Amino acid sequence: MDSRVIAIDGPSGAGKSSVSKRVGKQLGFLHVDSGALYRIMTWQCLENGIDTSDPAAVAAFAQGVEVECRPEDGAIAYYVKGETPGDRIRTPEINAHASHVATVKEVRERITAILRGMTQYGDLVVEGRDITTAVFPDSPARFYLTASAEARAARRQKEEVEKGIANQSAEAVKASLLARDKIDSTRKYAPLRKADGVLEVDSTSLTLDQVVDAVLAALPADWKTA
Repeated sequence: MDSRVIAIDGPSGAGKSSVSKRVGKQLGFLHVDSGALYRIMTWQCLENGIDTSDPAAVAAFAQGVEVECRPEDGAIAYYVKGETPGDRIRTPEINAHASHVATVKEVRERITAILRGMTQYGDLVVEGRDITTAVFPDSPARFYLTASAEARAARRQKEEVEKGIANQSAEAVKASLLARDKIDSTRKYAPLRKADGVLEVDSTSLTLDQVVDAVLAALPADWKTA
């Protein structure tokens, strides 16, 4: 049987990761964080002195970055040169450069191919910014998660503080998110947008359980049990 794919898009801080992990665990689907692949490309660019503002340089370098994908503990884990990137791809510096790297057409094409290849591992719940529009547009289970800028900034700030990787003010985090939103939604290739036919869930005033329930309730009937 072909692999089933739950596709979830939305801006930063909308709850994609938390919802995707919970849905995947409940159904037995592997969780896929597509954004981590763009962060890995960004991290490797910076590690190797590539100018992230130079699309041609980024495009050429990205073709040689090898990322190994392994199903582990209910998710697809990424390895570069035999090791996982960990929080090295979650820093403010990576955040500042990732959107520019993600605008490069060749990078998006490479990562789209990697994501589509993951169906060999089984059923997936994939989160990102172009999953419902460019990567798996034919999935019968597509969702767009959103929330107010204030709610998203508060969540992201809390996440960064808990991980000990940053200590920005709520306003600074909000400004960063809004800047990322603008780049993601206006880029020429595979921009972030709400696709036709997707179910939009605004999580501003919802609990995680309520959002998960909304996603589960909208799945095809025969997908609701593992």
